[in-house]
Amino acid sequence: MYLRNFGISILTAILLTISSFSYADETCMSPYMQKIVGQEDYVYVWTLGVEGLGDEQDKLVTIDVSPKSKTYGKVVSVLSVGGRNEAHHSGLSDDRHYLWAGGLDSNKIFIFDVATNPRKPSLSKVVIDFVEKTGGIVGPHTFYALPGRMMVSGLSNNKDNGGRTGLAEYNSKGEFIATHWLPTDGDLKGANKTGNFADGYGYDIRVQPRRNIMLTSSFTGWSNYMMDFGQMLQDGEAMKRFGNTMVLWDLHSRKPKKVFDVPGAPLEIRCAWGANNNYCFTTTALTSKIWLIYEDKSGEWQAKAVADIGDPSKVPFPVDISITSDDKGLWVDTFMDGKARLFDISDPHNPKQIFEEKIGSQVNMISQSWDGTRAYFSTSLLGSWDKTEDADEQWVKLYDWDQENLKLSHVWTVDFYKEKLGRAHQMRFGAYSLYSSKNSDEEKSVSMLDK
Repeated sequence: MYLRNFGISILTAILLTISSFSYADETCMSPYMQKIVGQEDYVYVWTLGVEGLGDEQDKLVTIDVSPKSKTYGKVVSVLSVGGRNEAHHSGLSDDRHYLWAGGLDSNKIFIFDVATNPRKPSLSKVVIDFVEKTGGIVGPHTFYALPGRMMVSGLSNNKDNGGRTGLAEYNSKGEFIATHWLPTDGDLKGANKTGNFADGYGYDIRVQPRRNIMLTSSFTGWSNYMMDFGQMLQDGEAMKRFGNTMVLWDLHSRKPKKVFDVPGAPLEIRCAWGANNNYCFTTTALTSKIWLIYEDKSGEWQAKAVADIGDPSKVPFPVDISITSDDKGLWVDTFMDGKARLFDISDPHNPKQIFEEKIGSQVNMISQSWDGTRAYFSTSLLGSWDKTEDADEQWVKLYDWDQENLKLSHVWTVDFYKEKLGRAHQMRFGAYSLYSSKNSDEEKSVSMLDK
């Protein structure tokens, strides 16, 4: 079992109040967020609408994942938002009362209330002026909770639809605060360029509060992510339009400090939880490598490639990753071969693959429980990039994970095409335990129905 005593640290105070508790929360979430103790009750799936399927709209799908419930493994709520916005990533607020979700094409941000009735979320607010307020950022991607704030990364801009972009900072009410542009060769914004690139591309966000750092990664712009995948692969110019950088920021001032060369589109960032583990991981989609971003003995942050993922020549296309709560394992999903791999990262400078299993024809996101015994997988990458015909599978799957024997055991599958829901993308957890007595009556009524 991947579980550890974090010792005395800020993360201990936030995450582990009683060491015997089982924690059920995505291990990749913000350290500022309230955590779920015990079994999660619901998984919220931000879902792409598909033309000719159901109501064709993007939607938030709620799946009951409480094993004691009569509706366990079933869809219990569907909330459509109108149109197809290229539903992609989502993130919970610091108090976990609200789920923010973005449309990469429409540039809308949908803010759902998941606290009033966790079984049936409601739409609280829609931000429709994202591009205008931010000064031209396009494609709201990562939603990362800071105290009283939500940091939103962009993928593109409205000038050339390319990858040069910035971060948008909002307060918890969904009100715009500031834009923080990523450094470029033409304007480093005070950052130190450590290699060949300063491309200004954006993608993911992660922080280490005790080191006062924020990291961002890079991907590609609207002109690429809305292009047909096969067409893009044959377009030599399009294939040049991918990010090759990660940026180290001063968290408090929001100022960029260093630009690292991380060639090949570094996507998701995951940071270690241990009090003395000052490092994070990413993977590069186009070169199939694991990268380590770490603080060296002199206190300087560095970036280096530390392992290959599968056969890089076949470009398995690593997408989502998830670091285990004890910092000993790194899950890596690869889209093209539909596999989940686990790397032993006990020595972060020398990861070793110890497990792999094919999950489906394609796999994208992974969300694992904090105690390391459950792993949820979903399928969709982008509407124009997903596989076609027989390989076009769209589902959410739950597996039990036996760490001792390195075994995934399938528990259930929700087929999103069969349910006429669309393409399942990112997952977030919900639980009645987060909201104290506020939902005691609702929880009680659901429990009575389940008996």
